[in-house]
Amino acid sequence: MEQRKLGTGGLTVSAQGLGCMGMSDFYGQRDEKESIATIHRAFDLGVNFLDTSDMYGPFTNEELVGKAIKGIRNRIVVATKFGIMRNSPSKPGEWAPINGINGRPEYVRSACEASLRRLGVDHIDLYYQHRVDVEVPIEETVGAMADLVSTGKVRYIGLSEAGVQTVRRGHAIHPITALQSEYSLWTRDPEEEVLPTLRELGIGFVAYSPLGRGFLTGQIKSQDNFAADDYRRNTPRFQGDNFEKNLQLVELITAIAERKGISAGRLALAWVMAQGDDIVPIPGTKHRKYLEENVDSASVVISDADMADIAAALPEGAVFGERYPTAMMAFINR
Repeated sequence: MEQRKLGTGGLTVSAQGLGCMGMSDFYGQRDEKESIATIHRAFDLGVNFLDTSDMYGPFTNEELVGKAIKGIRNRIVVATKFGIMRNSPSKPGEWAPINGINGRPEYVRSACEASLRRLGVDHIDLYYQHRVDVEVPIEETVGAMADLVSTGKVRYIGLSEAGVQTVRRGHAIHPITALQSEYSLWTRDPEEEVLPTLRELGIGFVAYSPLGRGFLTGQIKSQDNFAADDYRRNTPRFQGDNFEKNLQLVELITAIAERKGISAGRLALAWVMAQGDDIVPIPGTKHRKYLEENVDSASVVISDADMADIAAALPEGAVFGERYPTAMMAFINR
């Protein structure tokens, strides 16, 4: 697979990464054996960039990734995150609630040590602040992350869903290698300010949920497609009239994909990859068959005519509903 550079500091990764969150949390049933097989298949196909977080599970996704990379660690770029605090649920089947956002320097250090243990590694390749803690100056949080770089526990640092002024302030303390935020055909928010700022500063962009949490594949037709504990049931874009209106938009994208002889998911992912060679999408999946389709998207050529057709079918701002529930939207762009 093609390689892309994130930032100007020398971090090179596969042009497409693998988001591991759903292997342990949020999207229904889990199958550790298939998840590990999916990670190994990704590596065989040239995907060397794995994305996890301490809050996925919580904690269990890092452990799963750690198991999967044994024997291939030195050929894998591991990204993980800190900052969203969750405790394990009190009863099986319950959601683990979010208890707050923490960017205090002492927490940064302790969270890193815990992630290193769970992953079974001696360093983290790319360490993100998962959400900005507005109670702690970003200079203090990034300063603590920079200390982790100086001690060799972290190679590169990043931020997630941070506002442009926060990015500038953090970057002035220590080079930010990548910003991770949601970006897809139906989440175009980064285009106005974020991407221009990152390109000015020489910071890479990692796009999570590039398939709109699976909706842009065209395979989701009803909320009945979701397990009872699937996170998407609580998300505005997947509820009520919003769901039905967004489904009509996806049908337009599906029609364009069919004219090209490909799936809607391949078209949507190829569109993200075509937005710049400083953008690395990390589609998430826990099954090998979907991984293989995602990887195939890297070979799809998006013509100018395709771009025009896509823009007409799904213009910026056309999607219905917020991308997170109200409480989570408060943590975005801070």
